[in-house]
Amino acid sequence: MTQEEIIAALNKKYEDLGENPNAYLKGLLEAKPINYWDYIEVDTLLSLQKPRTDFKDETIFIMYHQVTELVLKMMIHELQQLSESENTSEEVWINKLTRLNRYTQLLTTSFDIMKDGMNYDDYNTFRATLTPASGFQSAQFRYLEIYCTPVENLINDHGKKRLPVNPVLEDLFDVIYWKDAGYNRKTGRKTLTLRQFEEKYQDSFIKLAKNLKGKTIAERIEQLENPSKELLEKLKAFDHLYNVVWPMVHLKTAQHYLDSKGENKPATGGSEWKKYLHPKFQQRRFFPSIWSESEKQNWGENIL
Repeated sequence: MTQEEIIAALNKKYEDLGENPNAYLKGLLEAKPINYWDYIEVDTLLSLQKPRTDFKDETIFIMYHQVTELVLKMMIHELQQLSESENTSEEVWINKLTRLNRYTQLLTTSFDIMKDGMNYDDYNTFRATLTPASGFQSAQFRYLEIYCTPVENLINDHGKKRLPVNPVLEDLFDVIYWKDAGYNRKTGRKTLTLRQFEEKYQDSFIKLAKNLKGKTIAERIEQLENPSKELLEKLKAFDHLYNVVWPMVHLKTAQHYLDSKGENKPATGGSEWKKYLHPKFQQRRFFPSIWSESEKQNWGENIL
C-alpha cells in the first residue's frame, strides 16, 4: 500500500468507529516506539522469583513451574478457540491439536529440568519449606481438563461407585479423580492442601463446567460428521501425551527425589504420590469414545 492508501485506510477505520481520525493520528506523533523489553514485560517477568531459602536451585524450581503455567495458558488459549467456535473446519481442528501436542511434548521433555537439573540434597532440604503447597494446586491444570472433557470422564471407577443415583454437577466434583490425592474417604478428612485449593478455586471449576456443557472438546468432536483418521490420531496422541506420558514423567521425577534411596518421603501436599500420580489409578481420559475397551483396561501400562 502507498502512504496515501494507508492514510485513507486509517481514516476509514476510525470513521467507521464513529471517531475523529485526526485525534488518533495526532496521538501517533507522541507515542513512543515499542521495544522488546516493554512488550514482553521482561523486567516484571524476571522479578517474579521469590525463593524462601538460600538454596540456589530453589530459583530453578520456581522458574520451571512458572514456565509450566505459561505453557498451560497457551494450551487453554487454543482449547478456548475450539470450544467457542460453532463452525470450525477439520483443518483448524488438526492445526490446533498439532499445537496442543507440541505444547504437551514441551511439558514432557522439559521435566528433565526438574529431574536432573537440581541438586538432590538441596532440593530435599528446601522442599520442606514449601509444605503444604503442591503442584496439585495448579488451577490451570484443572481448567484445561474441564475444557477438554465432561466432568464425568474425570471420575475413576472408585469415584463412580460413590455417586448417587441422579448426580448433579457438585456430586461429580466431590468424587473427581484428583480429590483422591487429599481426601481420606474413611475418616472424611481433607488435607490442608486440598482444603485451600477448594476454597480458592472450586466455585470457578463448577462455573466453568456449567458454561462448557455441550461445548467441551470431547463433545465438539462428537458433533463432527465423519472425523478423518488424521484427526482421530491427533486426538489420541493428545490424550495419551497429556494423560499418560506426562504423568509418568512426573512420577519418575518424584521417585528420583522421594524414593530413589528407598526413603519413601511424603509429598509436600501430603498425597500418596506413588498411587495418585500413576495414570492407571487416575484413569483420566479426555476422549474415551475413541479408545477400545482393551486400551482403556491397559491405560498407563507398559510406558517408560
